Amino acid sequence: MDFVTDSNYHVELEHEVSLKKQYLDIVIIKQHPGRPLTPIPDGLEQLSQHNLLTYKSLREPLDEWAIEELIGYYTNYRKLVSSSPALLPTKQFQLYAISTRYPQQFLSKKLAYQALQPGVFDLTWGTRLIRLIVLSQVALTAHNALWLLFSGQEQRFAYGDQHYQWRQLSERAILNQLYELYQREGVVMPYTIADFEKDFTKEHLHLLLPEERLQGLPPEERLKGLPPETLLKQVSIEDRFQGLSPEVIEAYLSKLKRAD
Repeated sequence: MDFVTDSNYHVELEHEVSLKKQYLDIVIIKQHPGRPLTPIPDGLEQLSQHNLLTYKSLREPLDEWAIEELIGYYTNYRKLVSSSPALLPTKQFQLYAISTRYPQQFLSKKLAYQALQPGVFDLTWGTRLIRLIVLSQVALTAHNALWLLFSGQEQRFAYGDQHYQWRQLSERAILNQLYELYQREGVVMPYTIADFEKDFTKEHLHLLLPEERLQGLPPEERLKGLPPETLLKQVSIEDRFQGLSPEVIEAYLSKLKRAD
């Protein structure tokens, strides 16, 4: 959703395609107006009017049933968006199977597929051509930063985090959930959740009002690092001498006169 912000596409998550509450993972639909999508991650160069995506994470296998489901979702979705009885042309629909890990067992079953570039394949399934994108194998380049965030590999994730250009900065907090997910799935992440929260706060500190930045700090912490002359500028003469006895004040003034 962040990637297509202000573009000529918009994203609908878990789009309902039947009365039995069956949900397609992601639908990317072309719209107007909006900026063209750029840069394009590998595998998405030929987005159509309606783009249906199924996604499998580290623990989810991409198998025959996942593809069959995708075809079924496509059939129902095409009916829903077409004006009855005519159906929109098939060229207006593109199917994508996105997998974090390489589906070795699936692709070894004499399937008709063609490797286009690292991590990107065209899979023929009946009469449909399905674009398969393996996120753990796409090229380590800046334009693939979006894919690398979901690659399930610590170095690729760190690269994606460094190079992905967020359209909505507030959405970067979603990375917190990715850290937790990877930790549950046994992926070693040297850059911890605490590190992320600290860096995220520092990057967005300018968005807070001064009183919000100081909230919760004791007075001594608020004043730490300020030179005495800076502090004295904020205090009137009366306040500076408040609480001092006349004898102490006179002794201090006498000291100043002798110094002159």
